[in-house]
Formats: sequence, C-alpha cells, structure tokens
Amino acid sequence: MLNRENMDLHFNIELEKGYKSASQISRVLTEDWLAHNMYCPVCGATILGHYEANRPVADFFCERCKSDFELKSKESKTATIGHKIADGAYRTMIDRITSFRNPHLFVMTYTNWTVNNLLIIPNYFFVPEIIEKRPPLKDTARRAGWVGCNIEIGNIPESGRIFIVRNGVEEDKERVVERYQRTLSLQTSRLDGRGWLMDVLKCVERIPDNAFTLNQVYAFADELQAKHPDNNFIRDKIRQQLQYLRDKGFIEFTKPGHYKKL
Repeated sequence: MLNRENMDLHFNIELEKGYKSASQISRVLTEDWLAHNMYCPVCGATILGHYEANRPVADFFCERCKSDFELKSKESKTATIGHKIADGAYRTMIDRITSFRNPHLFVMTYTNWTVNNLLIIPNYFFVPEIIEKRPPLKDTARRAGWVGCNIEIGNIPESGRIFIVRNGVEEDKERVVERYQRTLSLQTSRLDGRGWLMDVLKCVERIPDNAFTLNQVYAFADELQAKHPDNNFIRDKIRQQLQYLRDKGFIEFTKPGHYKKL
C-alpha cells in the first residue's frame, strides 16, 4: 500500500459495512487508516506492512528496519489522550516487557472517525511499573477470571511520547524520525536500569526550568524511594542516573551541582 504525500486524517467509513460490533468497527477503520497513511517512525520508510489479523505480538512491521508495532486506539470526544489506554492480558504484557519482546506502540485518539492524535512510544520506554492490572472479569462474563491491563502512558517520560499527529495537525516526518533516533541512546539491556533511568528522566522533565540543580532532583528522593524500596542509596542513584543522562546527551553538566536540559 502506498502512502499519501500528506496524511488524510479521515477514516474510510465504507469499511464499517458488514460489522456490528463497535470494537470491530474501530479496529478495522483504525488499522486501515494506519496501513494507508503511516510511515515507519524508526527509519522513515514510506510503507508499513500489516500483519495478518489477530497476531498476538504486533499489528504492523517495517520491512526495512524490521521493527514491529502495535496499535492501540480510542475514541476521544475531547481530543485528548488521557493518562492511560486499555491493553490486552496483563500477564502477556508483563512477559513481553520483561523479555524485551514488546513492539513499539502507536497510540491513536479519534473523534467522528477522524484522527486527532497519534503518537509512537518506543518499546524501550516500557517498564512493568507503567502497566496497571485490572480486576478479573466477573464469573458471569464470557471470559470469567480473565485479567486485563491498562498502559499508564501518562507515566512515560515526555521524551518517550513522540507525536506524529497532535491536535489534528500532522507533525513533520523528518522531525518525528529525528526525535525517535535521539531516544535510541536510552535503550538498556537491564530492566531495573531502564526503570531507574526513566524515573529520573521523568523527574528532570517535571522541573519547569531549563537549567536546574542537583538539589531540585533530590527533592524527588522520597518519591523515588517509594518506587524503589530496596535501594538505600537514593541520592547516589540519582547522581548516577544524571551522569547517564549527561552521557546520552539529554542533559549538560554546567558546573558542580548544576545542569541544563538539552
């Protein structure tokens, strides 16, 4: 399927004929839209392949860079993404993350069958702590006892939420790919290291000023201690993660105890 020069943000509603379930209609229309309009945000290839229906791991793939993608979408009358989005089975999601097999995630919101937001979250921003376990389905449900989950996308650092369409306006493709490539340095081979790095990065992003001090990051120590109760050297860990962020080009050391966001 060939991509358009510019995205047509409207769905092909002719495809809803023959479907009665609202969830089926949403899946068919959103996946069709992505297949016809989306490029690869990892390498910039103009075409994404579409896996066969009901593939358990991913929905789309890039033939050039071999990246896999999953699409999650929801209707949003307020055109906002919100803090969380529903996903599938909790255990499956946790297994994917802990084995580093989770695909990159497209998150889409739409109103009146028109895309108003689309973003890509690279898979290396996922940690078990952002996966919310939902209550088991009741005994009267068709899948009684099944446990689903929500992805708390609001707990992912802003650097890991890369907009492709924002408030109904398409972002520049080169800028999207550039933003993705810049985050590549945050990939880690250890899950606990990934969690600490994401937590401290999110704390740094919450500081309103571009220039900040070590003491401003220390102000999050109690919050980080609650997330990592087994660590008794929180301030040491904060300094270590700031050094990592400096080495990865996200912050700059200006003088002792002082930093600047890049």
